[in-house]
Amino acid sequence: MRVFNLLASTYRGREDDCISELWYLLRELGDEKAEAWKAGVSGLVEVKTNLNPFEAARRLGAMAAERPWDLKYTLKLTPIEEVVPAELEEIAKAAQNLAERKISPQETFRVTVNKRATDLKTMEVVEAIASRINRKVDLKNPDWIVLVEIVGGEAGVSVIRQGDVVSMAKLLGR
Repeated sequence: MRVFNLLASTYRGREDDCISELWYLLRELGDEKAEAWKAGVSGLVEVKTNLNPFEAARRLGAMAAERPWDLKYTLKLTPIEEVVPAELEEIAKAAQNLAERKISPQETFRVTVNKRATDLKTMEVVEAIASRINRKVDLKNPDWIVLVEIVGGEAGVSVIRQGDVVSMAKLLGR
């Protein structure tokens, strides 16, 4: 299992172009050791950056707003805080640990699961996570989103705010 901290969406068949684009742009942001590789699912690229993944996504989004011609292949950037095997218990533990650190007792959350190439059921993942987090659930307007990105045998887990996932299309009004 390779550890990554950004998940990038691209056009199917354009993963190599997205990898090159992100490699170049992350170096421009100061990360000389950034790595990116195909996620094993069409249209997805996993990225390991030494930058804070939330900051990297935000700065790449700002770069896209200023110079849209430089981000032709990167469609969306999702910060990932922890990568675990795509097993219910491992995902739930990682989500619980992150949530307990980031979500204060008076704040609300929801669980969002995006899954590809897995037999795990969305509701099983949601229930396993929600049952471990002793905070109020708000499905419509949560303070935090417990985000699980399952790609085959690995799962990226993050606790994010609305807007932490950077969509180039939304940013550029496409």
